Amino acid sequence: MTQKFPPIAEWHWQVPTHLNIGVACTDEQVSKGFGQRLAMIVEDEQRGTSRYTYAELADASSRFAGVLKELGLSRNDRVLIRLPNALAYPVAFFGAMKAGAIAVPTSTLLAGREVRYLAEDSGARVLVTHADMWPELAPHLDELPNLQYVLLAGASTIPKTASATLTLMSLDALLESVSPITTAVQTLANDPAYLVYTSGTTGFPKGVLHGHRALIGRLPASRYWFNFVEDERIVHSGKFNWTYVLGSALMDPLYHGKTVIVYEGKNDATLWPRLMAKHECTTFIGVPTIYRQIIQKTNYGRQDVPSLRHCMSAGEHLSDAMLNAWRERFGLDIYEAIGMSEISYYISQNIYHPIRPGSAGFPQPGHDVHLLDENLQEVEVDEEGMICIPDDDPGLFLEYWKLPEATREARHDGWFFTGDYARRDKDGYIWFLGRKDDIINTFGYRVSPHEVERVMKTHPAVADCVAVGETIAPDKTLVALCVVPHANTSVTEAELLAYGEKNLARYKAPKKIHFMTEFPRTKNGKVLRKQLVAMLAKESS
Repeated sequence: MTQKFPPIAEWHWQVPTHLNIGVACTDEQVSKGFGQRLAMIVEDEQRGTSRYTYAELADASSRFAGVLKELGLSRNDRVLIRLPNALAYPVAFFGAMKAGAIAVPTSTLLAGREVRYLAEDSGARVLVTHADMWPELAPHLDELPNLQYVLLAGASTIPKTASATLTLMSLDALLESVSPITTAVQTLANDPAYLVYTSGTTGFPKGVLHGHRALIGRLPASRYWFNFVEDERIVHSGKFNWTYVLGSALMDPLYHGKTVIVYEGKNDATLWPRLMAKHECTTFIGVPTIYRQIIQKTNYGRQDVPSLRHCMSAGEHLSDAMLNAWRERFGLDIYEAIGMSEISYYISQNIYHPIRPGSAGFPQPGHDVHLLDENLQEVEVDEEGMICIPDDDPGLFLEYWKLPEATREARHDGWFFTGDYARRDKDGYIWFLGRKDDIINTFGYRVSPHEVERVMKTHPAVADCVAVGETIAPDKTLVALCVVPHANTSVTEAELLAYGEKNLARYKAPKKIHFMTEFPRTKNGKVLRKQLVAMLAKESS
């Protein structure tokens, strides 16, 4: 029987002609009367606690825009940002957009050679980084055709450079000496705002260019994934460079005048509950690994963080066992979302519908998600289809940077083709199946690795697992499970195979088990499935 849920109001997009993300998240909040409200708190293991009110952030980001103006940057010039979680990050990110430039966030985990590629591909004229990080970057950034200025945060002195093409300057000194711009560059909602890089199929990172309208495109998440209250204080476990965090720790909460607390330093399982308690956190945003560490390595519970009222997760699937453990310990659900660099999170669980473990939840109102077959026809209930989004969704990216053919392949016939597959049940819940390349084809059946993983993670000895297709002969592929066992536990391959046979359909159950200590992952922690499959193939040969 189809279940009835309370109706959710119809969504109507209202995209203004002119919009500037930097202004909307800073100056507009001051205009609303939030000037003295804390916008950002950074807890740094080495440097202590620092904070900005909305008025201070608006002023500092306008000063940064003034710096870019004095350096001669023009509209749409690129500003590469490689900073730790620090107040300088939102200053540079929002300030670049106020100047009409394009902000280019990058990870501090990238090696110097990788940063050079991003600087060259984006054509960045300015790099903003921390003085402590410059020595590792310096050998790689000389003689780039566009890069002219390196702005060093936290620089007590300016290091000497042998480069004939780069000028090094103190960001802190510039922000003190340069006057803030009085008026930001007027940008259209469709003008470029920021450029993020994602893993490319060619082995090189692929630039994903977003317009200022992306801020409006994120509004459904603010209502149907977040659960904002008036005195919201959000503790976020992520790094600003990740698209997930750019949205959920910077743009979304600051556009609504909320307070965000982030951390820089070594990760410890007890850290997050301590930060929640210290700052009377109302919302915690993390990834499954963080939730798992808190449950498995600490004794913290609801009594330790009485202010906590909402929890969110993304990046990878949260296991049923972990959700149940969190409910038991903290008395709260964890609301998951799925998204991608091209549109951020657009399907999520929400407070209006009960969570069904394993389901990604519902398309957020406003994001008109369709599951289409190869003929661009809507699939039936419980049938597999590619997730497709109408091309006019304001949350969609503008283009792949300097890759017109890739853009045309992803956006045509009025649709954006995500490349992700899912099915929709009779109640409207979306069940994510994975990328086309991730789905396992075994003896005529198509198996979602996420479904196998969700079930196998309920075994008490399994700390983490990844399901892949392992080819053992031409036209013969088995469901294989790579397993990281819990410490101090003992489990055999036979036990896990039997568990799979008992809890999954026979064609879905793993036929081989590979025990590992860790999985190959991206800089942001996502499992590299193709690399894992290649490792297994190499071992078998």
